[in-house]
Amino acid sequence: MGEAGPVLERLEARRQELLEELSEFLRIPSISADPERAADVARAAEWLAARLARAGFEARAEPTGGHPAVVAEWRGAPGRPTILLYGHYDVQPADPADGWTSDPFEPTVRDGCLVARGATDDKGQLFCHLAALRAHLELYGRLPVNLVVLFEGEEEAGSEHLEPFLEENRQRFACDAVVVSDSGRLDPAVPAITYGLRGLVYLEVILRGPNRDLHSGTFGGAVANPANALARLVASLQDDRGRVTVPGFYDRVRPLEPWERDAFARLPFDEAALCRDLGVDSLPGEEGFSVLERVWARPTLDVNGLVAGYTGEGAKTVIPAEARAKVSCRLVPDQDPEEIADLLEAWLRERAPQGCRVEVRRLHGARPVLVPVRGRFMDAARKALARGFGAEPVLIREGGSIPVVETFQRLLGVPVLLLGFGRPDDRAHGPDERFHLSDLWAGMRTSAWLWHLLAEGGAE
Repeated sequence: MGEAGPVLERLEARRQELLEELSEFLRIPSISADPERAADVARAAEWLAARLARAGFEARAEPTGGHPAVVAEWRGAPGRPTILLYGHYDVQPADPADGWTSDPFEPTVRDGCLVARGATDDKGQLFCHLAALRAHLELYGRLPVNLVVLFEGEEEAGSEHLEPFLEENRQRFACDAVVVSDSGRLDPAVPAITYGLRGLVYLEVILRGPNRDLHSGTFGGAVANPANALARLVASLQDDRGRVTVPGFYDRVRPLEPWERDAFARLPFDEAALCRDLGVDSLPGEEGFSVLERVWARPTLDVNGLVAGYTGEGAKTVIPAEARAKVSCRLVPDQDPEEIADLLEAWLRERAPQGCRVEVRRLHGARPVLVPVRGRFMDAARKALARGFGAEPVLIREGGSIPVVETFQRLLGVPVLLLGFGRPDDRAHGPDERFHLSDLWAGMRTSAWLWHLLAEGGAE
């Protein structure tokens, strides 16, 4: 097992200590989208920077124009590859009223899982690498590769300041490959490398009618009702076959390769089990495609929120002055977020109902990504996952978006390795987010192996 053996032993011996340390990290409510939590976001950045510095990195939390980025460097392996490790320490909002069964920022071990906001997305996965790297430096005083660490504080809020920060520091982040652990896998028993991510367009659609809420008896039938009109407008964006009706929406969609459809069909996916887990009786969607194909490689349009009129207890008979909808589209190669946003906005404005004014706000977007599935660094990643999880990994795509991956590809021009340790049922972004403890330890084992294998370019 070479140098990885003592690292694995040290991690195993420190399980309880590491769990307590991760819990301390998870208690920091680093919600990047909430301005009132800015001090907590900064505190989480300093927490990481301090631990990286104590481990032997040159590390500090650096200003970006928004929330700080944690940057750390260890460059003591001349002639070896330079690897950039990315993760994010910010988390989604978490309101106990949304259905949490415990305080989202008081980590709890329950049913073999660590339950807390950020447990799997992405503090727990990030921590796997932090723990393994620190153990390696404690034992040997060096790493097998040169390493640059970038832990972001705005991923859950759109990464507005990250690309300018990367462009400004492009030479500093120059590397041979990028490692990202902010994804998951399909089956609890099978590790996975993600090679495709969907992109994103996120819009807010606002319909405005009269200049104030009106009595529905006095004015009903005389003025346009923005709530009624918005419901019709949003419903018409998609047909009964699950396809988006906006002209041009599918023009640039890259079809799946035959090998991909064959590979997806062989994956251990249990549609009935997913229905049971979600509490639904079926999984409808675009005709002609399997569930995995729809989630990983087909574009979608979804309403994420609708607000209009009176929604409190009891009755209040009003015609609302305005109605709002949040609408997102997941995109696939080779769709362009700006082009899709243009198509959607034009379509919505053309169909503005009489008596209502349409406003479309573009909130954020991300480009879809495909990464090469072959190469010496990809081979190393596969071997590290196989040793960490005790099973051969499979190649998968993922339905979500990680905007920075496309940015790394475009600005740095190097392979991006997406090694996810989480599971589909980890409830990321939802109540009772969790990280299975077995995955936490397997992620640490994977990281312990990874840097040795990357140093040799995947050689045994």
